[in-house]
Parts: sequence; C-alpha cells; structure tokens
Amino acid sequence: MNILIIGGGGHARVVADILLSMEDMEPLGYVTPDACPGTLGPLGLAVLGDDTCVAGLDHDGVVVAVGDNRLRHRIFARLVGAGETLVNAVHPSAIIARDVEMGVGCMVCAGAIVNTGTIVGDNVILNTGCVVDHDCTISGHAHVAPGVKLAGNVVVGAGALVGVGASVIPSVLIGEEAVVGAGAVVVDDVPPRQMVMGVPARPKT
Repeated sequence: MNILIIGGGGHARVVADILLSMEDMEPLGYVTPDACPGTLGPLGLAVLGDDTCVAGLDHDGVVVAVGDNRLRHRIFARLVGAGETLVNAVHPSAIIARDVEMGVGCMVCAGAIVNTGTIVGDNVILNTGCVVDHDCTISGHAHVAPGVKLAGNVVVGAGALVGVGASVIPSVLIGEEAVVGAGAVVVDDVPPRQMVMGVPARPKT
C-alpha cells in the first residue's frame, strides 16, 4: 500500500521508519501545513505539500503522525469525513496478542507489547517500549508514551495521555483527556481532564 504521512515532526519521522520496516507499506512522503513541496523530509522521503493536496495525490491510505492528541483527533476526523483510508503503522518488533482488537489509524512503535484481551481504539499511539497488559482498553485518540506500564484491566479514556515511564496498577480508570505525568505511579482512578503526577500520583496543584 502507498501511504501518505500526515505530519512533519518527530512523530512523522517515527511513523516513516515504521512504514519502511513493514513489508506491505510504502511511505510516499509527508503532508504538513508548513510544507515546502519538492524538498526532502526525514529519512529522505519527499515533502509533498499541505493538507489541501491530499485528494490530488495517488495513494492507498494515510497515517496521522501528530503527537498532540486533540490536534491528531481533529485531523483524523477530517480525513475520515473526506473518505480517506486510515491505516495502522505497527513496527515489526511490537508484540501484539492474536486476539487484540485494534481500530484504524494507530501507531504502535518498536518494542511495544499489547497482551491478550486488550481493545485499542482508533488513532491511538502506543509508543516505544510500552507494555499494555491483559484486558486493557485504550480509547480513541489516546497516547501511551514510551516506557509506560499498564497492568491488567486498566482503562485509558479517549484523548488521555499517559506520560513517559508512568506505571498504572490493575483496574484503574484514567478519564477522558486526563494527563498522567512522566514517571507517575497511578494507584487510584483519575477523573476526566485532570492532571496527576508523582509517586503515588496525585492531582497537580
């Protein structure tokens, strides 16, 4: 499949590397608002233009390679509304249990582990080396950052961010658009749109 990468920053570079590592995906280049068409972006792939050029490019699918959850969600919704095919970028070194249910437009980075019974929504980022244990639910447009460890039966709400190296004990609910700080240890539910940090994690004051 010939794939457009929507974005031009660090996440776009990671997605490009993942697509280049996949047998059935061929990245065509980057589509980004600050594009300089005709130049080369990361990993030597072409910068093709801005968002307005997508429909005019010959392609089979797109990946939204943007780290900010709300922005990624808006772009994803616009592309779906335009009839685009959102594909998953899954690094070959990721380990995903055979019964995991995964939506579309997801990014699963090198070394990620997703265990049995887990449900992953649309447009989710499972970043480098994260561990998602059995029977978790990662709702749409969420981001599980590098090195995160989620124990069994954790629910991550839509648009939530679990920061670098955070750990979450079993059966905790992280609410919609909540933010878990880097290195936090979450032992209680986190309400929607709340930021928690520390060991144990507590609301930011």
